[in-house]
Amino acid sequence: MKYMKLGSKPDAFQTDGSNVRFVAAELAADLIVNVGDVKFYLHKFPLLSKSSRLKRLVASANDDDDDDDEIYIPDIPGGPAAFEICAKFCYGMIVTLNAYNVVAARCAAEYLEMHETIDKGNLIYKIEVFLNSSIFRSWKDSIIVLQTTKSLLPWSEDLKVIRHCVDSIASKASIDPSEVEWSYTYNRKKLPSENGIESQWNGVRKQQSVPKDWWVEDLCELDIDLYKLVIMAIKTKARTTSEVIGEALKAYTYRRLSGFARGAVNQGGDVLKSRALLETIIWLLPPDIGSVSCSFLLKLLKAACLLDCGEMIRRSLMPDLLILASDEENNLYHVDIVLSIIEEFLMQENSSTHSSPHVSEEVQDIQSPGIISGSAKLAVTKLIDGYLTEISKDPNLPLSKFLEVAEMVSSSSRPVHDALYCAIDMYLKEHPDMTKSEKKRICGLMDCKKLSADACMHAVQNERLPLRVVVQVLFFEQMRASVTGGGAELSGNIRSLLPRENGGSYGSSRSAATTNTDDHWEAINSIKSMRLTNNGAGSERSSGSSDVHKNGNDDKSNGKAKGITMPKKMLSKLFSGKAQSRETSSSSDTSESPVSVNPEVPRSTPSRNVRYSVS
Repeated sequence: MKYMKLGSKPDAFQTDGSNVRFVAAELAADLIVNVGDVKFYLHKFPLLSKSSRLKRLVASANDDDDDDDEIYIPDIPGGPAAFEICAKFCYGMIVTLNAYNVVAARCAAEYLEMHETIDKGNLIYKIEVFLNSSIFRSWKDSIIVLQTTKSLLPWSEDLKVIRHCVDSIASKASIDPSEVEWSYTYNRKKLPSENGIESQWNGVRKQQSVPKDWWVEDLCELDIDLYKLVIMAIKTKARTTSEVIGEALKAYTYRRLSGFARGAVNQGGDVLKSRALLETIIWLLPPDIGSVSCSFLLKLLKAACLLDCGEMIRRSLMPDLLILASDEENNLYHVDIVLSIIEEFLMQENSSTHSSPHVSEEVQDIQSPGIISGSAKLAVTKLIDGYLTEISKDPNLPLSKFLEVAEMVSSSSRPVHDALYCAIDMYLKEHPDMTKSEKKRICGLMDCKKLSADACMHAVQNERLPLRVVVQVLFFEQMRASVTGGGAELSGNIRSLLPRENGGSYGSSRSAATTNTDDHWEAINSIKSMRLTNNGAGSERSSGSSDVHKNGNDDKSNGKAKGITMPKKMLSKLFSGKAQSRETSSSSDTSESPVSVNPEVPRSTPSRNVRYSVS
């Protein structure tokens, strides 16, 4: 450790055992300085010759009968210890400055205004020389000094001591490891020679290589706010790899966040402090993929859930789960690792569900600490759906992998299917050569009843979706609008998809209705299945048939649904064909239509408890 001695006279400060300090001298003290609860009996001349502030305070003080002056400086930075250093310097006594007291002395000297204008070679000048020539050039002393600045705010910040310390530490951590010459005083990774092991090769001592992360352990001594400043400065210099920065953040988290190593953050302590530390670590994570390990990210995510961090903090960890695949693989991301992670999560969920119902909840929590709450399941589901959206951008991702990840989560864990729809749509966009059966299979993951109104509006205009899915979305959105609006009938746009008895159809030409494509009849059968189910559930009113015929012309002219407007391009897609059919074919197709226009005459009697079928 670097140190500096000022003055040549021996230390003459004494104490009487109480909060009193005095100088052993022949002359009686003529100045009393109160610093906090400590009284200093001093002499005016040595102090007033070097401190402008003390000179003003003494001048404004009232004279007592015994000609003693008494002043108060309760707010001096560093307290009585720092003032004593300044007072000894004024008397010319020997003062030893080191990394532990130099900042306090510097702030106290600034408070007392011990500048060069009042006396050459004053205390401020000498301390500045010591800081720049010795302290800031030392790795260990810079860290110690930076730690002492926190108790001296805002003085240490205004005097730019913090900035100089941070810059010194960041510069040394960013140099080439081959140029590192100082020893590992704090670091646990000591050189072999320091452990008594001499590495030699053919009788010649081998040069030891310094690891790239040699500084990681040392910075763990800093509090999180100072640590944040140092890491940001190291990032700014851009000479340290993201992997080394990630290793530093990992080491700091394990050291400073209680219970993190065991996978259970201690919530019994200061939760707000732990949460602030964790959020800062997550914020400092390098954006580069592979800068930290997947296991560390998952522990961060678990800790963020336990400490109830914000949604944005938890979502910021999601893209980091995109683990790049090896060069031998065709896929962009290593999906199998994430599948293993999800399987482990589901195993914990299953083990918690099979616990004995006779055991009380308190005992159950002790026996099964891994019980997963509903909010945790929902958070994991959101994470998986976001992951699906990202990996679906990979053109080489096989459909089987997409389905395997998506089917790992039960439908009950997805109260809304908007995120899943987004992932499916992205996969369809990046894989335009999918067959009809493949599209049907991937769209089968989605429950149209669980789409929001905005997602439904997007889906009905999405040309990448199979026509059958679009019709399902329209149907369920119409049912939702009917419940809120008081009607139970299908709107004109959906009825325009149904064939009429005279060979035509609502809202389409005769020739267009004769195009009996596979998608067309699949959509019609879908509507038939859902309408019959609706009749069986008793939700359709008896006036449905008359309303359909009564309002047919209005619906035909308006072409709008109560819930969602059917786009013209979808209608044209539904009823357009590559070739014109004969009129006789149209009559034959109409007479054999699988859907009855009159909803009061169902062709089958479904069960009371039948579910809405979409297949």
